[in-house]
Amino acid sequence: MTATGHEVVQGTEVSDALAAGRARLAAAVSAVRARWDAVPEAAVILGTGLGGLAERMTVDVAIPYDAIPGMPLSTVESHAGRLLCGTLAGRRVIAMQGRFHRYEGYALADVTFPVRLLRALGAPTLVVSNACGGMHPLWAPGDLMLIADHINLIGDNPLVGPNDDAMGPRFPDMSEPYDAALRTVAREVALARGATLREGVYVAVAGPNLETRAEYRMLRALGGDVVGMSTVPEVIVARHAGMRVLGLSIITDQCLPDALEPATVEQIIAVARRAEPALADVVCGVLERLEGTP
Repeated sequence: MTATGHEVVQGTEVSDALAAGRARLAAAVSAVRARWDAVPEAAVILGTGLGGLAERMTVDVAIPYDAIPGMPLSTVESHAGRLLCGTLAGRRVIAMQGRFHRYEGYALADVTFPVRLLRALGAPTLVVSNACGGMHPLWAPGDLMLIADHINLIGDNPLVGPNDDAMGPRFPDMSEPYDAALRTVAREVALARGATLREGVYVAVAGPNLETRAEYRMLRALGGDVVGMSTVPEVIVARHAGMRVLGLSIITDQCLPDALEPATVEQIIAVARRAEPALADVVCGVLERLEGTP
């Protein structure tokens, strides 16, 4: 095959891949629109142990992930696997009650497909939450952390592959992945409600194992304050799509290498659930003030 012929084949393969991606997304949008035709003012991703925030929502419709074409299925304990459509803090909100992770075996394009869906449904803002391990020696389990920045150590990127220019630029800027104005609002809300809100850097790793003492030392030396197995791929895609992002973490266990104790999923979920009311207060307070942000 000539060089020109190879380029034609390559170009056809890329075009076919982009067309398939658009069709997958269009089918998912149609499935959701058939049940809920409102345009969300914000989207929320509920992390491990944080699904109870949904109890504060007035839910118009709950759509199981398996009823949405192209949607992966949650395999992790505490992730319900539903898309909740309704209102929260007076805003039209669509919430993911359960997310996906690289360690489940999904490609990052599948992990982040729901973010593409949320954006295609009209959500301009994404609030993302997670449970994480705390590496800062002065922070404790149950503390909330506002994500100021992140480090991607998953070893992959959801934007690898052909870029659909209609969805975002080939080389998106990541100088401010977490919206400064939204972070300011979150600080003000936390202060007004008496909630302790730390602020720091989230490190994303592939998992599913927790880290060794040496790995915690390395991650701390790299500038990380907390570590987890999610969030960063979602934020990369959200920013690629032009969404504003607010990230909030619940520190569920201390990851101090010189005083490290074994942690279990049950303990992590229990701490997350105890801290969830404070996180919900901050999220609701930010949503109430969305109109006041540029």
